[in-house]
Amino acid sequence: MTLTQEEAHRLFEYKDGELYWKIRPARCTQIGDKVGGTNGTKQPYLRARYKDCRFMVHQVVFLMHKGYLPKIVDHIDGNIQNNAIENLREATKSQNSYNQKLRVNNKSGHRCVSWHKHHQAWFVKVVAKGKVVVTQYIKDFELACLVADEARDIYHGNYAFKGA
Repeated sequence: MTLTQEEAHRLFEYKDGELYWKIRPARCTQIGDKVGGTNGTKQPYLRARYKDCRFMVHQVVFLMHKGYLPKIVDHIDGNIQNNAIENLREATKSQNSYNQKLRVNNKSGHRCVSWHKHHQAWFVKVVAKGKVVVTQYIKDFELACLVADEARDIYHGNYAFKGA
C-alpha cells in the first residue's frame, strides 16, 4: 500500500509534532491514541502500522504537510524522535549523512577531527558528496576543530550538524 496525502489525513491527525489516530486500526488501539512505537529496534524511529503496512512517522508527517514523500526525510536537529514539521526537510543521502550525531567510536569528541599517531598531530578530514575535500594535519586541537567546522560550514552548508 502506498500512502497518499489524502489517506494520511484520513488516518492521522497531526498536533504539536505528534501523530494521533483518527481511526481504530486495531483492537488494542483507540481513536486519539498517539501513533508510533520503536518496536525495540536499534534505530528508534517512530513507526506506524496499518493493514500490514509499516510507515515511519516522520515520513507521514512530511507527506501530510508537503504533499509528497522524498527518498530521505532529514531531522534538522538530529533528534529522530522530534517529528515536528519544522524539524523535517528533504535531503539527499549525502546531506543526511552530514547531519548525523557524533559517532560512538569518535575519540576526539569533535566531528571530522582525529589524532594521527605517526604525525603526532590532529588530522582534519572533511568529505562532501563522496569526495575528500579537506585533509590537513594540525598540532593544536582547537585550531583543528575550527578548521573542521569552517570546512563543514562551507561544504555541508545548512546540513552541517550543529547539535551536541
